[in-house]
Amino acid sequence: MKRKSVVFWVMMVAVAALLASGCARKPAPTVAAPADEAPRIVEAPPMETPRGVDEQAVSEEVARDRLLPLADATGSGLQRIHFGFDQHTLTAEAREILSRNANYLRDNPRVRVRIEGHTDERGSDEYNLALGERRARAARDYLISLGINGNRLSIISYGEEMPLERGSNEGAWAKNRRAEFNKISP
Repeated sequence: MKRKSVVFWVMMVAVAALLASGCARKPAPTVAAPADEAPRIVEAPPMETPRGVDEQAVSEEVARDRLLPLADATGSGLQRIHFGFDQHTLTAEAREILSRNANYLRDNPRVRVRIEGHTDERGSDEYNLALGERRARAARDYLISLGINGNRLSIISYGEEMPLERGSNEGAWAKNRRAEFNKISP
């Protein structure tokens, strides 16, 4: 009986050693190019767009199609406003635009609006979401102060996730620090 146990354990060790050596990878051999030949540049095949998290994000094309009508105030009746760097206070220009938006909402009492706060790419995701919310809230509060019923206004923050213009420069950043006004179904 003792002999069977020893044989069993010897076989187990042998199998384990075999499995361990079978899993080892050998380095790929390197081939040197002949000295008289110039090295060839091999282009990598195009990479496929990764799946997963990107499927949940809004595509640039969808975002652009959704934002294009908002660029023309006469087409939608509502205009976006912009903010200074790291600011959620309303400029004189933003208050003037909000006054026009309030006039539009008074003339169209059935229209409900979702105010979307946006930021530029600088700052952490958490910070930018909070800043975008403060921007949307500032716009909503100002519209309420102009007599618009708060039940017609909702807010959301997208932070840096939906830039109006791609780029890492002051021009792009200034355009992305904004609040958008989207009509929603009653």
